[in-house]
Amino acid sequence: MENSLGYSHQNDKRQSTLDDTLKSDHNSIIDFGKHGIFVERTLAIIKPDAIENANEIEDMILKNGFTILQKRRIILSAEQCSDFYSEHYGKKFFPSLVAFMTSGPILALILARENAILSWRELIGPTNSTQARESHPDRFRIYVRALFGTNEQKNAVHGSDSAVSAEREIRFFFPNSIVEPIPLGRPARDYLEQNVNKTLIKALTALCKEKPKDPVLWLADKLIEINPYKPKVNKMDLNLNFDESHSSSVK
Repeated sequence: MENSLGYSHQNDKRQSTLDDTLKSDHNSIIDFGKHGIFVERTLAIIKPDAIENANEIEDMILKNGFTILQKRRIILSAEQCSDFYSEHYGKKFFPSLVAFMTSGPILALILARENAILSWRELIGPTNSTQARESHPDRFRIYVRALFGTNEQKNAVHGSDSAVSAEREIRFFFPNSIVEPIPLGRPARDYLEQNVNKTLIKALTALCKEKPKDPVLWLADKLIEINPYKPKVNKMDLNLNFDESHSSSVK
């Protein structure tokens, strides 16, 4: 039987299980004049030793300006874990690392914000949780690992250390995720001008004229109404389908 990460384990009772997958992920660009702000993505993992504190860690993530694009709660098999940490294969700590990471559920998250990779690494702190507490006592309330980790291995969370690692790790846990960045500059402006601006300006102009009591809801309905890309349904097809289903039910 093939599990959610594409591995086959016939006798493995601890196959990865998907608890929840949130909204589909997006890349974003905010264009301020000559400079575009690229919203970078990174992978975060809440490890087995901190899974009970997942809600608190997610709160810290959101309060520090990140958006959680997707998340998956799974149990890794030894094979999956070995594949994910393949760069450490052969090292002395590798067996204990695999044993720890497969000892319970983990939560993998795609995080997004400007400079997401560096920002998340700064938020989680030094690899060794004890060192994070001892060497930075004044910042104890900031580091995730200082708050929820135990030692160098049981250190609560993981964070991608580079753009290359982030891409590989996101694809590992979210194989259907699109990680290619949206182009900056002129291509982005052209897309907005061709596909967004005209409809948005038309709706905002109508909003100013109408002045409804609930402008947000009214604008949402108006955008749906005038959306040039919404599916068009042929009324004759609808009537035909209704007649066919009605006649079959009568029989």
